[in-house]
Amino acid sequence: MAIAAAAVIVPLGLLFFISGLVVNLIQAVCFVTIRPLSKNTYRRINRWVAELLWLELVWIVDWWAGVKRSGCLGSTLAVMKKSSKFLPVIGWSMWFSEYLFLERNWVKDESTLKSGLQRLRDYPQPFWLALFVEGTRFTQAKLLAAQEYAASTGLPIPRNVLIPRTKGFVSAVSHMRSFVPAIYDVTVAIPKSSPAPTMIRLFKGQSSVMHVHLKRHLMKELPETDDAVAQWCRDMFVAKDALLDKHNAEDTFSDQELQEIPRPKKSLLVVISWASLVIFGVLKFLQWSSLLSSWKGIAFSAFGLGIVTVLMQILIRFSQSERSTPAKVVPSKPNSKEPEQTTQDKHR
Repeated sequence: MAIAAAAVIVPLGLLFFISGLVVNLIQAVCFVTIRPLSKNTYRRINRWVAELLWLELVWIVDWWAGVKRSGCLGSTLAVMKKSSKFLPVIGWSMWFSEYLFLERNWVKDESTLKSGLQRLRDYPQPFWLALFVEGTRFTQAKLLAAQEYAASTGLPIPRNVLIPRTKGFVSAVSHMRSFVPAIYDVTVAIPKSSPAPTMIRLFKGQSSVMHVHLKRHLMKELPETDDAVAQWCRDMFVAKDALLDKHNAEDTFSDQELQEIPRPKKSLLVVISWASLVIFGVLKFLQWSSLLSSWKGIAFSAFGLGIVTVLMQILIRFSQSERSTPAKVVPSKPNSKEPEQTTQDKHR
C-alpha cells in the first residue's frame, strides 16, 4: 500500500512542486517590481497567479479524488499559525497573498492581527477571510480538555466542537465592521457512509463526501460591544454543536435537498496546462543535460524525486489533526469565560 501511495504521490507531488516554484517565482518578481509602485495592481495580479497554484489542489479534490463539496477560491485569505508560511510552495504563496500569520501569543498577535486586518480595508476585490475561531485543530484529546474546562467554569459542555477563543474574532469584527458586509458560519461534517477525505486518500484518488452547512450573518446585525460580540460567538458555537448533534443522528444538516456543486472545468484546464508544460520542460532538460545517461545523473534524479516525496509527506503529516499536541486544561479563574492558551498550545 505504501508503494502504491508513493507511486501516486511522486508524480502529482513533482507536478505541484515544480509548478508551485514557478508560481512563487512569479509572485516574488511581482512583489519586488510591481508592489512598490501599486499595491492594488500587485494584488490583482497576484490573485490570478495564486489561482494557478490553488486550482491544482481544487483539481485533486474535485476531479482526481471525486470529493463532493462546495467551496470558494478567488481572493480567499486565512488567519494561520506562523509556522505555516515556511512550508515550501504553499506557505510561500500564502505569504505573497497576504495571509495573516499568528504565533498564538496574544501579546504579540494583537498588533499583528490589527495591522493585517487594516491592510484589507483597501483590498481591490471582494475577498473571504477564513478565521478558525477554535484556534487549533480538533482531536479527541482536545475535546476532552474543552469539556473539562467547560465543566469547571460553568460553560455549556461541548460534544462536537471546542470552546472558541474569542479575542481574535472580536478584534476581527471590530476592525472589519465598516467594510465587510457579512460573516459566514461554516460547519463541515462527514456522513457516516463516507470515509474522511485524508491527504493520502485524496492522492490515491479515493472518493469521499463532505456536507457543508453555511449560514450568513449580516455584520450590521452583530452586537456593538466587544463583550457582546464575544458572547455572540460563544452562542454560535453552542448552536453549531447542536447542529452537529443533528447531523450525527440523521446524517444530514436539514430536510432540504443537498445541493451538489459541479466540478469546475477551470481547475482541469489549469492542471492539463501545467502537466503539459512541466513534462515538455523535463523532457527538454533531460535531452539537453543527458542526465539519465550516467549513474551520477540517475542518482541525482532519484535524489530529486526523493526530496519531492519527503516534502509531500511533510505536507500530509502537517494536515493530519491526529498528530497535533493535546491541549492542557488551565485551572479556572473567577469570571473567566474563555480558555487561556498554554505554552504547549502556543507552539503546537
